[in-house]
Formats: sequence, structure tokens, C-alpha cells
Amino acid sequence: MDSFIVSARKYRPATFETVVGQQHITGTLKNAIKNNQLAQAFLFCGPRGVGKTTCARILAKTINCENLTSEVEACGTCDSCKAFQNGSSFNVHELDAASNNSVEDIRSLIEQVRIPPQTGRYKIYIIDEVHMLSAQAFNAFLKTLEEPPAYAKFILATTEKHKILPTILSRCQIFDFNRIRVEDIAGHLESIAQKEAVSYDQDGLHLIAQKADGGLRDALSMFDQLVSFSNKNLSYQAVIDNLNVLDYDYYFKLTQAIVDEDSSRCLLLFNEVLSKGFDGSHFIAGLASHFRNLLVAKDMETVKLLEVSKTIKDRYLSQAEKTSQGLLLSALNIANQCEINYKTSRNQRLQVELALLKMCHISSAVQLSRQSIMNEESGESAKKKTSITKSPDQTETSNPVTTAKQSPVAPPSSVASSSENKDSSVSPSPQSEVVPPTRPKLVIPKLTDINLGSKIPNLNTVFDEKRDSGSKNKDPEYVQGTAEEPFGQEEFLKLWTEFSRTIKDQGKISLFTLMTANKPVLKENYMVDVIVENQIQQQLLVESKIEILNYIRQNLNNFKVDLIPVLQKSPTVRKPVTDAEKYQAMVAKNPMLDQLRKEFNLGFD
Repeated sequence: MDSFIVSARKYRPATFETVVGQQHITGTLKNAIKNNQLAQAFLFCGPRGVGKTTCARILAKTINCENLTSEVEACGTCDSCKAFQNGSSFNVHELDAASNNSVEDIRSLIEQVRIPPQTGRYKIYIIDEVHMLSAQAFNAFLKTLEEPPAYAKFILATTEKHKILPTILSRCQIFDFNRIRVEDIAGHLESIAQKEAVSYDQDGLHLIAQKADGGLRDALSMFDQLVSFSNKNLSYQAVIDNLNVLDYDYYFKLTQAIVDEDSSRCLLLFNEVLSKGFDGSHFIAGLASHFRNLLVAKDMETVKLLEVSKTIKDRYLSQAEKTSQGLLLSALNIANQCEINYKTSRNQRLQVELALLKMCHISSAVQLSRQSIMNEESGESAKKKTSITKSPDQTETSNPVTTAKQSPVAPPSSVASSSENKDSSVSPSPQSEVVPPTRPKLVIPKLTDINLGSKIPNLNTVFDEKRDSGSKNKDPEYVQGTAEEPFGQEEFLKLWTEFSRTIKDQGKISLFTLMTANKPVLKENYMVDVIVENQIQQQLLVESKIEILNYIRQNLNNFKVDLIPVLQKSPTVRKPVTDAEKYQAMVAKNPMLDQLRKEFNLGFD
């Protein structure tokens, strides 16, 4: 009985051309050999089972081949190639750094490097799992790696590049191996199945390739196991039974049940999945991937992202046409949230079932939300229509003063009703019937006409601004000018003091207190910092800024002067002495006091 050789060894690539899924690596190495530009050290890094050690051996065999082909491949017939294939080559040395990671092992390797090859051009040293070397071994290897003899070549291989010292990385040419695509793995498995006379199913081969997660060695190991399990009949059902993979059919049926809003069917399908021994987290993760594939299949430009067989791809395209994108996005979001909360949930089955029920009622929830929005909009429009069609008699009853004032522009119905009234002294003009109705003019009373109480602060200013905005009296404006005569701090303080006395004579005690509490400071570009102790003083300065600046600018003949309020962060607490200071302290505690003084026109005399 012949000894069995696993497919990973039996069908191991022997040339660059037969390497699967790493064309960017093999092409670069072939060009380097062809142009005689080989580096002294190479670092092959990438996931497990993608061909790092295989490419290292092919490179070692090719650079010592005596009769290279026109495609820059080893001939396989020369003495060097035969010795390498038989494992008797003295020019190729392999070291497993996982078990030989000490300084003594590296020193022994360095001693071998000093001996030139007896036959062939190069001595090649392949160090696998090089990240397992100790820091001392790396340091002992540095000098030899940087300046080896011309005949020595080093090929390092690792799955964890981040564990290698930067000093080692800087001395190597780094080649990053990619995960092998599902299509490439499936194609390689198909060629092996044909050579081994194994009947196979395309869907089954694609499922093996997906389960391998980019590692060809893992795919070949699963392939050998499944061939033995199925007795060389590699069907799709045999693959899902042996690899414990959930069938695609469950996800397609479940998605259709969600579209049909059949919650009972969803729960029964999930129960069937659990009865076959699958975990709930595995199921919900697969369902999320299924929704993602359906979203990808809805656009022909992204269909190429589906890593499935042609049969399964056709099913995805068919179901994607029948499923809305909004439903898929909502379901994907629910599945993702369920997957996050699954591990922390005490009742994990209920967590998945609740997610499935939510998915089944996505369409109903959307329709209910739209209906509520439409009801709200219709209710608002009805209110607006009611307010517009309100009868004039109700308007006159509710506000007789305003209606009387607006009678010249009243709508036709109000004009007709007023003409029928015998007590009406104003007869409507004929043109008033075609004049469209206008909104009544807002009349804002003064604060003194309204009893506001003590709970409404600062309304006097608000009413005054609204009332004055429509009046003919315009707000004070800055005096315009271009003069810019220089002046000093003393000149400015003199004018500042004079103006503060004028303000006091006018009865503006709050502004007088503000101007005399702290001395202003003249800065660059005629900017003046005025210290304010609270928000009330800051607002008062802003309101009186035009009046102050007009006085100072005209007297100093400099129209570039500007006042900058500076809020004192840590105001000095000083005891009020004068009546004005005492009043200002009281206002700081209760702003309504100043409003009361203004309303009753009170003073300190």
C-alpha cells in the first residue's frame, strides 16, 4: 500500500508559474533574476498558507539553476535542480526559527555563511518564522545580514511582521503576500479534483474556498478530509455536512419570509437552524452577510464583490430584484445590533428572535410612520384653513379695536356686513371689494401700559426696540470721518471724565458708575479696553457705545477709536461707598431694580 501524501505537499508549486494568487510577487522575483538585481536579503510576510515558504524554495532553486528557461524558470533537469528536488543540495539551508531562536543558533549559521559554495553560484539560507528569534539573536544577526558575502542570500519568512526589529526590516526587501482569492482557490481545487478523479460540485468547491479564508493550505487540508468523507463524491451537501456550514438556502428562505412579513415562518426556520447544532451568533452573522450580499447584488458594478459560485450568484441577483434597498439596510442594521448585544444577553435565543420579528415588521413600521406624518400634516393644514376662513363677526367680537382700524382694507364679506349695519358711519368704497385681505398691523404697547409683574425681566428694552423699529425716529448713528490724529492715555482719560460728568447730569447713573468704576486702557491701533464687572454693564456699554464714541472721536479728531468691553474674570470686591456704587451693587443682585427706577423715573436726590 503506497503511503498517502497530502495534497498540500503533493501539489506544492515547483515553479513561479504554478504559484496560486501571488502574481505580483512572482513577477517581481522573475524580473530581479532576469536583470541580475537580486538583493542580499528578502522578507516574505503574510497570512498562513499563502505560499511564503514555497516561493522562498522556488527562488532558491531558480537562482542556482544552470539552465534557466526563457520564462525565467528553473529547468528541473540540471544537477543543482535535481539535488534540490531530492533534498540533497548543500547550497540551500533551511532554519526553523521557532525551535532555533537562540544566539548560539544564529552564531552557528554565521559560521556556515563564511564557507563559500562548492558548486553553484549562491548559498541560500531560508529562515522560517523569523519573528520567533530573540532580541539577542536578532542583534547577533544584524551585521551579517547587512554585509553578507556576495555568494550568500537570506530569505526570511514570517506571519507577524510587526514583531521583527526595525533594524532587520531596513536591511531586507519586503514582499507582502495577499490572501488568495476565493476564485483562485476554487480553480486550484478543481484542477486537483480532476487529476485525482474526484467528482465535485462547483458550489461545494466555492464553499471550501470561503471557509479557508484566503489560505490555500487550509483549503487543501479540507479538500482531503472531504474527499475521504464523501468517498470521492464532493457534493455541496457533503461539504456543508462535514464543515458544519449553514446552507445558503436557509438565508434565502428567511429573507423571503421577511419580505412576506411571515414572522411564524422566520421563527420556525431559526428553530430548525438551532436544532442542527448551530450557534445563534453564527446564524445572525451569516444573515448579516447575506443582507450585505443582496445589497451588493443590486448594482451591476458591485456584483463582482460576490465571492460565490455562479449558481449562488444567480440566486442573489434574483432575490435582490424582489427586495427593496431600504428593507435590506434596516434589516442589516437590526442584525448588526443583535450581533453586538448577543454575548451580553442572558436569553440569547430571545435576542435573535426579537431581531427577526423586528425585521418582519419593517415595512409595516415604515407605513405606520408615513401615515402618522400625513395625519399630522393634514391636521396642521386643517388648522391653517380654519384660521384663514374664520368669520369676520368672530374677529370683530374678539378684537373690536383692531377691526375698526383695519376696516378700509377688510375683505368683501366684512365690508358687506358693515354696510348692513345701520350704526356704521363709514361706507366702503367700490374698490375695497377687490382688495385682498391683509394681516392686521401689530400694535405693541409700551411697558408702562402693561402690568408685567416682577417675573418678566428686560421686556422694556425688547418692546422699545420693536416699537421703535417701525417708527420714523431712527437709531443714533456714528459720525463719519477719516481723521486719525494721535493722542495719549492722559488726553483720552480727560475726555472720558468730562463725558462721564455729562452723563451724570443727564441722570444716567448706571452708565456713570460704569465709566468711573475702572479706568479704561488705551491699546494699539486706538483700541480702548473698558473693564466691565458683569453682563449688565457689558450690555449697557454696548447700548451706549455710539454716544460715547461720537463725543470722543469728534473731540480727539480721530475716527479710528473703538471701545472693547473686557469682562473682569476675578473682579475685586470693594465695599460700595457712594450712593451710585451702592445702587450699582443692588442692581447687580437684582436687575429688576434698575427697570423699576426707569419705569417710575426715580433718582438719588
